[in-house]
Amino acid sequence: MENVVLIIHLLLALSLIGAVLLQRSEGGGLGMGGGGGAGGRVAGRSSGTAMGKLTWVLAGAFICTSMILTVIAASNSSGASVLDRLTDAPARDEAPLDDGLTAPLAPADGDAPVLPTAD
Repeated sequence: MENVVLIIHLLLALSLIGAVLLQRSEGGGLGMGGGGGAGGRVAGRSSGTAMGKLTWVLAGAFICTSMILTVIAASNSSGASVLDRLTDAPARDEAPLDDGLTAPLAPADGDAPVLPTAD
C-alpha cells in the first residue's frame, strides 16, 4: 500500500512541476510590478485558466498524498528510538579485518602493529 501511494506521490510531483513550468508567465512574480490598473483590472487577479486550475488540483492531490504517507509512516514506526536499536560497534582503537580478526590502529609503544599472516 505504501509503495502504491509513494508512486502516485512521485507522479503527482513530476506532473506538478510540468504544469508549473508550462504556465504562461504574467510578469508579476511574487506580487511585484505588474503595471497600473489599465484595462479595468482593479482586483489584480485574472480569471483562472485551465492550466491554473489543473495546477491547483495537482497541488491538492500532492498535499493529500503527503499526509497519507505521513500517516502510513507513523503507523509503521516501531516506537523505539534509532539509538536504542544500535548494535555494538568496534572500539575506536580497533579496525575490523576481512577475516573477522581485529588489529589495533595505533599500538601503545609506537611500533607498527603486528598483523596476522596467511600461511
